[in-house]
Parts: sequence; structure tokens; C-alpha cells
Amino acid sequence: MSFVKRIFSLLARLAARYPGLLALVGFVSGVASFFLVEREQDKFAQLVSLLMVGGWFLLMLENLLKRGVSHWFGAELPDPVVRFATQMVHQESLFFVIPFFFITTAWNSGQLVFTGLLMAMAAISVIDPIYYKWLAPRRWLYFFYHGFTLFAVLLTALPILLHIPTAEAYRWSLGIATVLSFLNMVRDLSFAWWRRAALALGLVAAAAAVGVLARPWVPPANLWLTQVAITPSINNREKAPEKRLKALGSAQLEDGLYAYTAIHAPRGLRERIYHVWRLNGKTVDKIPLDINGGREAGYRAWSHKLNFPPYPQGNWRIDVVTEANQVIGVLRFSVSDNPQASEEAQEKTLPEKVITSPAELIRDPIVDTLTEEGQALLDNVLKEKPAGETD
Repeated sequence: MSFVKRIFSLLARLAARYPGLLALVGFVSGVASFFLVEREQDKFAQLVSLLMVGGWFLLMLENLLKRGVSHWFGAELPDPVVRFATQMVHQESLFFVIPFFFITTAWNSGQLVFTGLLMAMAAISVIDPIYYKWLAPRRWLYFFYHGFTLFAVLLTALPILLHIPTAEAYRWSLGIATVLSFLNMVRDLSFAWWRRAALALGLVAAAAAVGVLARPWVPPANLWLTQVAITPSINNREKAPEKRLKALGSAQLEDGLYAYTAIHAPRGLRERIYHVWRLNGKTVDKIPLDINGGREAGYRAWSHKLNFPPYPQGNWRIDVVTEANQVIGVLRFSVSDNPQASEEAQEKTLPEKVITSPAELIRDPIVDTLTEEGQALLDNVLKEKPAGETD
């Protein structure tokens, strides 16, 4: 035990004398986690996710941890060590989640704001003058930084560790992050307790409201499209599209049309997603599909639309979304007046990511979220479920 005490004491003195050392170690291990999870996700993602959540658990027990170290190792944890440990957890966490969100982000949508903010926060975590002299003294901003990082970690880790659907993981992540932020604010602020509680409650309520309304702007960290196609028929033996179309004539809709998607998801995750069919921006159908994670090339699922409007000509868009209305990706095709017009897309069409106008970027996702929440409540009351096809 005396040897352990000496090693610990030496590490504490080195951390206090060379504060940049822990920041460098955190940065290198964070980048290592980045590539480890990206390349060997199925094998190592659960372990790395557990380590991330464990780091946050220790961070929340900061005072108990300091007393325990003093009791067992006979050395006090210097304040610089505690601060750098917090910084290292931020670095590890942000560099862990960024590859997931980078892959799943629709870069021409509001999701750009969320992922861009994560990347900016990761840069701040490795620049000591900004982290300690600008961020840390502004306590309200620091608590936002802290809570937002935890929110992103839980969004990524909970589906991997507990195999819970993305919509449920979003609710749990938002709830845990807001509650812990509230407790930290009440403990840290210096004025009267009732003023601290009121201020913290107001800020947390505002953050929770923004989290609910901004769900379309948050990428689903563990879901992304690996292949998509608009096709008139599916090869049931191969579970693959016969053709890939990007333009067709109205006569070709008589036998229906398939929207084919292959969706990557973590092993063990069962998820309900939706194909939302839109004509010139107006929703005309929403078809649910259940997927299972674990297939390297993505779980293959498709919706088959048979009934089209009397005048189907125009630009069609199929949004692939989660139950929480988070956009996974988009398929596009057009229908022309020429009844026999047809144009095939390139083989293995890559998924397209969304959004074209300020109205779609800001107003429409919020309106759609509120509308669909009301419709979901009504559907639950009436116990009606639309039908879809999966493999």
C-alpha cells in the first residue's frame, strides 16, 4: 500500500506542476477512443461507452472521491488535479461522441448546429486558456457545457449499453442531464438557497424545453443509412432493389413504389423508424418499420406505397426518421407529366441528407414535431397503427 501511496503522491505532484500533462493525456486517449470505436464498433463500443459513463459517475461524486483518496492513500487531491480530471472527462467524452454524430449528421439541416457545437466544445476542451480563463469563470455557461456534454454521451451510450430505442434514450438523456445540471447549479452558486434553486430551476426548464423542441436538430447517434433506393420492385430472395430510380412517369405508379433503406444500428438494438412520404413538401403518408441492429451492411427494410394522389406529379421526398422525429436521412425522386418517363439512378445510391429553405430549417421541424406528437396521442387512443413491410 505504501508503494501505491508514493506513486499516487508522485502523480498528484506532477499534475500540479505540469498542468498540461493531464490535458495532453486526455486528448490522446480521447482521439484513440475516436478511432477505436469507429473501426471496431461492435467489439469495443460497449466497453468504451461503459468507461465514459463511469467517468461521469465519478465526476458527480467529486467530494466523496476526494475524501476517499485522502483516507485510503493518505494524500489530498489538489484542486488542479480535480479540475484537470473534469477537463479530461470532457475531452474523452467529446472525442468519443463526435465520430458517431459526424457520420449521422444531415449537414444541410439544423443538425449542423448540434454537431458543430460539439466540435467547438471539443476544441475548447483542449485549449487551456479558453477552458480555464473564459469558460470556467462563467458558471452558467460552464454548467451548460457540462450538461450538454453529458447529454451527448448518454445519447450515444444508452442505446449501446442498454439496447433501448433512440426515442427512449433521448428522453432519458435529456432528463438525466437536466436534473444533474440543476443539482450542480444549486450546489455551486453562492447566493441564498431559494434564489439558487429558482434560478437553476428556470434555466433547467428552459434547457429541457429547448431539448424537446429541437429534437429534429439532434442526429440519432447510432443510426445511419448505408444504402437507399427508390424502386418499382424488390428481389425478395436477395432482399435488394431490382432497379434504382430518380425520375419516373405517372403511369409507373400504378403498381406502387418501394422506398428501400439499409440502416446501420448497434447489435441488439430494436428500433422503430418511419418512412415519411412527402409531395412538394406536404406529408401524404407515414409508414412505420421495425429494424434490428447488428448487420454490418445495415438492416434492410422497405415501405411499399400503393395509393398515390390523383395528381402525383412533382418532387417527392421520403424522410427516414426515428420515433423522436430525428432525421436519419432522405430519399428523393420526381414524377413527371410524361407517363413513360424514367431515369435510373447510379448503382448503390448513397443516402441524401436534408433541408433546403429557412422555413424547413427552423419552422417546419418544430411544427411537424408538435403535429406528430398530437397525432401519436390520437393514434394511441384509437389504437390504430398503419402497416409497413420489413425483412
